[in-house]
Amino acid sequence: MPVDLVLRSRRTVLPDGERPAAIAVGDGRIVAVADYQEHVPATVDSDLGNVALLPGLVDTHVHVNEPGRTEWEGFATATLAAASGGVTTIVDMPLNSLPPTVDPAALAVKRRAAAGQCHVDVGFWGGAVPGNQQVMPELYAAGVFGFKAFLADSGVPEFPPLDTGQLAAALAAVPALFVVHAEQPDQLTAAASSTRYRDFLASRPPAAEIEAVTAAIDVARRAGARLHILHLSAAAAVPVLAAARRAGVPVSAETCPHYLTLAAEEIPDGATEFKCCPPIRQRDNQDALWAALADGTISCVVSDHSPCPPALKAPDTGDFAAAWGGIASVQMGLPAVWTEARRRGFGLGDVVRWMCQGPADLVGLPTKGRLTVGADADLVAFDPAPSYHVDPGRLRQRHPITPYAGRRLTGIVRATWLRGAPVTPDAPRGRLIARGDR
Repeated sequence: MPVDLVLRSRRTVLPDGERPAAIAVGDGRIVAVADYQEHVPATVDSDLGNVALLPGLVDTHVHVNEPGRTEWEGFATATLAAASGGVTTIVDMPLNSLPPTVDPAALAVKRRAAAGQCHVDVGFWGGAVPGNQQVMPELYAAGVFGFKAFLADSGVPEFPPLDTGQLAAALAAVPALFVVHAEQPDQLTAAASSTRYRDFLASRPPAAEIEAVTAAIDVARRAGARLHILHLSAAAAVPVLAAARRAGVPVSAETCPHYLTLAAEEIPDGATEFKCCPPIRQRDNQDALWAALADGTISCVVSDHSPCPPALKAPDTGDFAAAWGGIASVQMGLPAVWTEARRRGFGLGDVVRWMCQGPADLVGLPTKGRLTVGADADLVAFDPAPSYHVDPGRLRQRHPITPYAGRRLTGIVRATWLRGAPVTPDAPRGRLIARGDR
């Protein structure tokens, strides 16, 4: 019997390297990896030529915000933007929606809001906040992939931070993966009203990340818990991570496209679309983050897609202190990272390791993020050669606000398939997934 689909590419990015190959798909899964010119009977047989064939990206750090703040972003727009950027699986963060995902009832509300709207597969993190330790085991049993905690103010009052004692209690409550926003509150200062980016940057120094990463690792080591450091910005914290890993502490870390591609030196006064927490730092810091990716100390690159309505970016005043801190970039991550990775001598296989396989492994999704027999046929046709200037009007997110506006990038997503079916705006086929799904 013919398979449903064969996709051929001279640049197929497989776990053992990039080579010409044909991917055969049946019933939504990869059923064979064949030679590029091998005949495979198929209902549809498409040759991409020199357009690269990648596994779908897995983005484990996305703030969808629905329900409750759907005017910021929603499942329909966030997942269509994700698919347009080659992302086929997202894991939604537990805050910025109302209610936050801190108990089983809130998770049920979130699932109902997402049902029938999603263009990619969607999973959920649970939240660790003061006072919810008793319900965390039930929330974990309901299928969240782990728990997110803040060590500093989250930016929304309904998701307060934990101190290190509360973090230790949370880690003791459930044997789960904990993902932590690591900034030490006493190292942060209230940013004064200013249009100068350097004033905002000074309010969140590297020491805040170094101290918080050190403290979180110490708590995790004593608890024997698995820890993941979110959106690492300060490269000065990398040696702390590396030392902990050498000592056998099960700790990992991620960084984000904006930390790898944007630099503090180039941010104009009043350009609040660049504001995020932790902040975008200087070029030498960026170089060190790339080095940490190269040696494996940082294992994932994910978006931290954190959108808001235009007014919350304070566009009229350009005041960094008043603006919401978040960058909406779920659609832009692949071309942004590829542009800089190629310039630095990395290949598509490296990008796949950081943006596909690494995040999938983090949350325990062995059928995502790789082109192997038995994996979900989540596929991306990525043309790695064309260069263009970013037009915000072509973004699929709810609000076309991006620090990449006008920036010259290389690489275009030509098509995305979810379980072997093309993703189209009119037919959301994404599933709601849970921890343990295969």
